[in-house]
Amino acid sequence: MALFCIRRYGEQDGQEAEEEAQGRARVLLERLQRQARARQQKKQREAPAPGREGPGGEEGPGGEPGERKGSRESEEQPSAQRQKKVKTKQPRSSSEERAGTEEAADGSSPTKKKKAHRRKSKVQRESTEADSEEDIKQDSRNNFKKKPNKRRKTDEETQGDEAGKKESSGKAEGNKAAEEELPLAAPGEGAGAAPSSMMILGDYEAKPVQKVQPFLPQWLAEPRRVQKSIRDNLSAATDVPGIHPLLLRKLHTNGIDSFFPVQAEVIPAILGSAAGGFLRGRGGYRPRDICVSAPTGSGKTLAFVIPIVQVLLDRVVCHVRALVVLPTKELAQQVSKVFNIYTDGTGLKVVLITGQKSFAKEQEMLVQKKVTGYCSLADIVVATPGRLTDHISQTPGFSLAQLRFLIVDEADRMIDDMHQNCLNQIVKAAFQGENYSGSSTLFQRTKPGPLTAASSCSPQIPLQKLLFSATLTQDPEKLQQLDLFQPRLFTSVYSEKNRDGAEAEQNTNNKYTLPEGLSQCYVPCDLNSKPLLLLYFMLKMKFTRVLCFTNSREASHRLFLLVQAFGGVTVAEFSSRLTPNERRRTMKEFDQGKIQLLISTDATARGIDVKGVNYVINYDAPQFIRTYIHRVGRTARAGEAGVAFSLVLRIQERRFLRMLRDAGIQDIKKHPVKGNSLKPMVQQYEEALSKLEKTVKNERAQKRA
Repeated sequence: MALFCIRRYGEQDGQEAEEEAQGRARVLLERLQRQARARQQKKQREAPAPGREGPGGEEGPGGEPGERKGSRESEEQPSAQRQKKVKTKQPRSSSEERAGTEEAADGSSPTKKKKAHRRKSKVQRESTEADSEEDIKQDSRNNFKKKPNKRRKTDEETQGDEAGKKESSGKAEGNKAAEEELPLAAPGEGAGAAPSSMMILGDYEAKPVQKVQPFLPQWLAEPRRVQKSIRDNLSAATDVPGIHPLLLRKLHTNGIDSFFPVQAEVIPAILGSAAGGFLRGRGGYRPRDICVSAPTGSGKTLAFVIPIVQVLLDRVVCHVRALVVLPTKELAQQVSKVFNIYTDGTGLKVVLITGQKSFAKEQEMLVQKKVTGYCSLADIVVATPGRLTDHISQTPGFSLAQLRFLIVDEADRMIDDMHQNCLNQIVKAAFQGENYSGSSTLFQRTKPGPLTAASSCSPQIPLQKLLFSATLTQDPEKLQQLDLFQPRLFTSVYSEKNRDGAEAEQNTNNKYTLPEGLSQCYVPCDLNSKPLLLLYFMLKMKFTRVLCFTNSREASHRLFLLVQAFGGVTVAEFSSRLTPNERRRTMKEFDQGKIQLLISTDATARGIDVKGVNYVINYDAPQFIRTYIHRVGRTARAGEAGVAFSLVLRIQERRFLRMLRDAGIQDIKKHPVKGNSLKPMVQQYEEALSKLEKTVKNERAQKRA
C-alpha cells in the first residue's frame, strides 16, 4: 500500500497520470450505469414474485459466488432492500452530488481528497444521464463510501483497469464487472453480506465479584475463643487454678468472688508461662507472647494485674520486672490504682510516671544512688510513652535489663499513634546488656536468636509481651512490627443457645465485639437541632449520668457553655483544657452523682472505667469504627445494661450505617425525634445562644489581654 501511494504521488503532476485518471473515471461511470440497468431489470422481474429466484442463474448485485454461502433467497434479499432504498431516495442538488462524490473517494489525507475532487468533477462534466440515473449513481457511490478499508479501494481500481481493457466484451462481461463491484457494499446491509474483519463480542456479563480472603497466620486464624456473655459464664475465683491465697483474700476483700470469662482464660495462661519462676520460661524455654482482644468492660486490666503480682511475690532484689505502657494519663492512673490495691502489704513497689510530677521528682521515685551504684526503687512501672522515653534516655541508673513483662494496653492505639519507636526503644533497653546494679553478669541477656546448644547453656531472663485491646488490629503487617514470639490470641465471640440447649458460637469473623447489655440507637437530625436534641434527652426524657462525646476540644467547651446558659442541667466538661487536678475533681464528682451530664472529648473514651454511666451520647458522630467502639464501651460495663445514642446528620447517615455494617454491628435502631417535641424549648434556646455569644467574646478578649 505504501509503494502504491508513492507511485501515485510521484506521478501526480505528469500528463500521463491525468490521462489515466480520466480513463478510469470513464470506466467507473460506465460500470455504474450498467449496474443501474441491471438493478432495474431485476426489480422488474421480482415485482410479480418477490421471493422467486432470478432467471438464468444470474446473480443480483448482492451476490458474490466466491465469497458468499447460503441459498439464492438469502442472496436476493439484500438486493431487494437496496432497490427499496433507491426508490425512496429524493433527487439531490448538484452541489450535494459533488459533496457525495468527494466523500466517495474515501481519502483520509487532504491530498487524496483534492485528487478525488478533480476526478469526480471531470466525471460530472462528461455525464449526460437523466435525473433518475443520477440517483442510481448516487446510491452506488454511497455504497462505495461504505467500503470497509483502503485495500478494497485499491483492488477496485485494479479491477477497473482490467475492465477498461475488456470494455468491448459485451453484456456478460459487464455483469461480471458488476459482480466484482459488489465488495464495495457495506457488510452490514443484509444477512448474506461479506464477513467483516471486525468481530463483535457479546455484551458484558454481570459476574459476581469474588472477595479476596485475607491470609492470616495460624495464631490469628485460629485464636482461643473466649465467651462474651459475662453473666452466663462467670467462674468462681477459687476454681481458677494457680491463684495465690493472698490474692484470693484481696479479691474477696474488694468484692470479687468470680472472674469474667476473659479473666478465667488469660490469668492461667500468664501464670503457666512463668510456672518455673520469673527468671526463666516454662521448661527453660522462652515463653509465648499473649494478645487479648475483648470488649470494653470485660475485665482486661485485672487479667494482667493478678498474674504479674503473683509472679513477682517471691522477688528478692528490687528491679523493674514489669512495665505497663498506656496511651493516656487517666488510663495510666487507673491501672496504677489497681496495682496498688493488690500489691499492698507484699513489698512490691509501683511507680507511676506520666508527667504529672516534675521530671526530677519522678527520677527520685525510680532510682536511688548509693556508694556501690544505682539501685532501682520500682518493681512495676506504669507509664505513658513520651515520659517513659525521656527516662530511658535521661535518667541515670534507670535500667530495663531485668524486665520480665512488657504490657501494652490499648495496643491498637499505641501502634496507630506512632508510638512504635517507643516500643523499639523499650526492647533495645531491655537487651542492651548493661547492668547498673553491679550484680554478676551471669543473668545479663542479649537479644534472643536461634535456639542452639550454646544459647541454652547460660540462663537468660525472658521478655514476654502482653497486648490488650478492645479493638486489636487483625493486620499482620502492623502486628509484625511488635516482633511477637509465637503469640497466642484470646478473643471474644457471641454465644447463644440453640433449641437443643447447645451453645452455638456466632460472629467469629466480626472485627469487633460490644458489651452484651448495650443497646444502640441513632437519631437522624440536622446541624441546628443537635443542641436541642441533647437538651430534650436531659430535660424531657430525664436522662441521668450521661457521658457526651464531641470530636474536638473547642466543640466540647462551647456545648458546655450552651447547656450551662440554658439551665436546668448540672453539667461539666472534661478535656485537655482542664488541669490534671481539675480533671480528677470533675471525674470524682461525676462518680459521686453530683454531675448529670459530662461533656468530653475522646480523652475519656479509651479504657477509663467511669462507674455508673447509664447513657452515652455521641453528639458528634465518630469518624472511625474504633472510636465508636471505645465511646459506647463506657456504658454497659461488667455485664450491666446501658444505652448509646448517636446524633447523626442526614448527610452522614449512609456512611455511618455502612461503617457499622462493615464492622459486623447490625443491631442499631433508628430513633427519630419529631420536630414538635423540640418547639417548646426553641425560645429559651435562642436566649441561651445570645448568652453563649457574649461569653465567647469575653473569653477571646481575655486571651488577647
